[in-house]
Parts: sequence; C-alpha cells; structure tokens
Amino acid sequence: MNMTIREGKAEDVPAIMQLVKELAEYEKASEEVTNTEEAMLEAGFGDKPIFNSFVAELDGKLVGISIFYPRYSTWKGKRLYLEDIVVTEELRGQGVGKALFERTVEEAKNTGCSGMMWQVLDWNNSAINFYRKYKTRFDNEWINCHLDF
Repeated sequence: MNMTIREGKAEDVPAIMQLVKELAEYEKASEEVTNTEEAMLEAGFGDKPIFNSFVAELDGKLVGISIFYPRYSTWKGKRLYLEDIVVTEELRGQGVGKALFERTVEEAKNTGCSGMMWQVLDWNNSAINFYRKYKTRFDNEWINCHLDF
C-alpha cells in the first residue's frame, strides 16, 4: 500500500467533508451534519484556524482524516482533543486509521500536550477494540453535554 500521512490543506476540504458525511452515515446520523465546505475551509484554513488535520492519501486519493485541536484542562494542562478519525469504509481494518492515530499521538507529544482525549460511541466495538490496543482509559463517570445554537 502506497500510503502517505500529511497535514491537511485547503484543497482537501471537499474530500474531508465527504469523509465526514460518510462517518455520519455510518453513525446513523446523516441529518446531523450541518457544517459546510465553506465553514470548514474558514475554520481550518482561514486567518485564525481553530482545528488541525492530517490526511491519509493512497495512490493520490484522500482515504482518511484526523481532525484535532488543542484544549486546556485546569487539572492536566495542555491536551489535544481528537474530534474525528475517519477512514473510508473499503479501507477500514487495513492500517490507515492506525497510521492516522499514531501520527496524531506524535503531534500531541511534539506540541507539549500532557495527553489526548476523544469520544467513541458505546456501540462502536471495532473502534473501542482499536483504542484498547493503546491502553486507552475509558471514562464511565462523565456525561456528555451539548448546547446547540
């Protein structure tokens, strides 16, 4: 497999959004995606980017993404929040997600983060089992909260 992991670029946004929509479909929540390519372009590649990304390319085609950003914990200091890792369905289980995850962990360490955090759906056993390989600590005490505008 001729795969490359690199930083995301503005011209990747259409392919990134396609993967985001593929993830939403997998999670049975397609109607929840209200983000647009224009908004993602500004948020990730505008004057004041609020997220970073790595992309996985296979033979010149974007097949996976890692979207992440810094966060701050009053208890732990600087952390990296992993918003999403998405691999196109036909390539799942072939090492693309592993390469993206490990590159994201490396980024967290290289930027002085004290750790990394993310969420995983409780029914997504393949993802849970993947994260267990990294000695992930799963938290059953906290409840996710959302406030939409």
